[in-house]
Amino acid sequence: MAAWGDRLAGVRGVLLDISGVLYDSGEGGGVPIAGSVEAVARLKRSQLKVRFCTNESQKSRGELVALLRRLGFDISQEEVTAPAPATCQVLKERGLRPHLLVHDGVRSEFDQIEQSNPNCVVMADAGESFSYQNMNKAFQTLMELESPVLISLGKGRYYKETSGLMLDVGAYMKALEYACGIEAEVVGKPSPEFFKSALQAMGVEAHQAIMIGDDIVGDVGGAQRCGMRALQVRTGKFRPSDEYHPEVKADGYVDNLAEAVDLLLQHADK
Repeated sequence: MAAWGDRLAGVRGVLLDISGVLYDSGEGGGVPIAGSVEAVARLKRSQLKVRFCTNESQKSRGELVALLRRLGFDISQEEVTAPAPATCQVLKERGLRPHLLVHDGVRSEFDQIEQSNPNCVVMADAGESFSYQNMNKAFQTLMELESPVLISLGKGRYYKETSGLMLDVGAYMKALEYACGIEAEVVGKPSPEFFKSALQAMGVEAHQAIMIGDDIVGDVGGAQRCGMRALQVRTGKFRPSDEYHPEVKADGYVDNLAEAVDLLLQHADK
């Protein structure tokens, strides 16, 4: 690999994944990953622009930010690009009325959206609500539509909580795709539109930005396809095999966010 100075030159904006990079969720809300609270603070004191880009879909954006603030992070709702608000925008623009297969914690994000006589299904990381009954109801709703529309908030395979790895929405999304013979629309990483909206909010071009995440496909691969650079942290859902992924190679691998920030503050925007 090229020297860090070459790999990080010209970076003006940093996109940070949240789960697995800032903290691991779990009992009592979760725990910060060692060094991450101070790493975010250091980034924010620097000349670099910072934005948070998450596929979190078990909590509303407000609840997520409140939790992170309790854990010690300097973060506000306006700095977070999240899939539920983006999905609501899509629903309004297209006149879609969703049947919701989502976690109760994120349902409030859809309070202003008409949901009677649904003409699409919106699914997110529903956790325990991914029962046979609820999956089958979503399946039946789609099959009754002449032109079925399935919107998924992200398509992650799994994520890490303090108690271990947890199945994510992508596994259930694939089940509905297969059963209905359709392809879901993804709002969230790795969707290019989602990354572009985060870049626009941050006010930097793709070639001036770097993504830091724990997901080799959703974070790293998605960002690189948009023209960004991307680092993978060896925290959260990281697996050693990620460094030998057959299709995606990060611009660098770091032990944690703290190491990434050390390198960025040393080499970026040069």
